Amino acid sequence: MATLTVYGIPNCNTVKKALHWLDEQGVVYRFHNYKKEGISREKLTNWLAQVPWEKLVNRAGTTWRQLPDAQKASIDSAEKATELMLEKNSVIKRPLIEDEAGTVLALGFDESHYQSTLL
Repeated sequence: MATLTVYGIPNCNTVKKALHWLDEQGVVYRFHNYKKEGISREKLTNWLAQVPWEKLVNRAGTTWRQLPDAQKASIDSAEKATELMLEKNSVIKRPLIEDEAGTVLALGFDESHYQSTLL
């Protein structure tokens, strides 16, 4: 299989679980650290063509919960979600795994989904 890219932040427990699983299975991947490498508008636009913004924005995470209620309420479209994700990339659900063509293969960590999709 071609090299995958795993997007996330290294101190996230879900990302740690996913990377551990990938390593155990011998899956070749490159890790993209949002904190060091950021994320581009083009990449977000590509993902949003495949995944609804409501799934891409992690509304259960700390970053979202710390936003003022008025700001949370204002995120009601892919465009507004994109601006938020560019400003605060830790609000992006993680990990996100894509193939070399930019196709989103997985969002979050689900061992059975990984098993059927990534192996």
